[in-house]
Amino acid sequence: MSLVLGALAGVALDLRFGEPRGWHPLVAFGRLATRLEQRFNPGGRGWRSHGVTAWCLAVLPLTLVAALLAQLPGLGWALEVIALYAALGLRSLGEHALPVAQALRLGDLALARERVGYMVSRNTAALDATGVARAGTESVLENGSDAVFAALFWFLVAGAPGVVLYRLSNTLDAMWGYRNPRFERFGWAAARIDDGLNYIPSRLVALSYALLGRTALALRCWQRQAPQWDSPNAGPVMAAGAGALGVSLGGAAIYHGREEQRPQLGEGAEPRARDIERALNLVNGGVLLWLALLLLAEVTLA
Repeated sequence: MSLVLGALAGVALDLRFGEPRGWHPLVAFGRLATRLEQRFNPGGRGWRSHGVTAWCLAVLPLTLVAALLAQLPGLGWALEVIALYAALGLRSLGEHALPVAQALRLGDLALARERVGYMVSRNTAALDATGVARAGTESVLENGSDAVFAALFWFLVAGAPGVVLYRLSNTLDAMWGYRNPRFERFGWAAARIDDGLNYIPSRLVALSYALLGRTALALRCWQRQAPQWDSPNAGPVMAAGAGALGVSLGGAAIYHGREEQRPQLGEGAEPRARDIERALNLVNGGVLLWLALLLLAEVTLA
């Protein structure tokens, strides 16, 4: 059966069941990554070559296993669908974002800060309602690209091995890709590989956001603002997303006790609770758009 039908099945499983309960394969992978980092980066003394070795040991064997399992007669297609389901985070994104918006609507700022803290790495303890809404909206736009669209893209490109390679690489970037004394050298490879794997998907996501919102503004923000952002992939996604929604994102944020002044993204009013929901609708709409275009291409080329 086709990868398009596999994509539809994987998305349907994610929407129906969400993340696997009780045990998630990425949790076990995280433990493996932690042990590899302890082995190859003791005390933060690992070099780039150690990071490359650790990345290869973590990612390549499991990608090969996925490729071999996908070839099994009868079971291969089902295993590919399960791999995509395990890699997607569409329902989970809503389960994290909607409680933040609901807490803001109820005026429970303490709960809103707590819930948005599950989504972002910045310090949320001193955020006002606007700051919480900004953090939540930014997280939905960026994580929609990382946790949904990029996984779907690599599944369509290379099936189970593609989505496994991407999801494991993205997980290592989240664990090792920091610019601090411990990971600056060791995590270099994980960060650069993740940048490469996200380059094309992030720009397709930015275009999708633009088409589903205020298109002209989104494209203008993408062109003018994205180059100012420190991430080559988050910049286009968040600038186009903010423009599509007609809100202003970016600005000051506290990471690890230090305030960072980030460039403005988008244009318009400060975000509110409803903009978290609108960002989530943008992600959901983008998934529907991708699947509709894939089905159209499947039918046309059949």
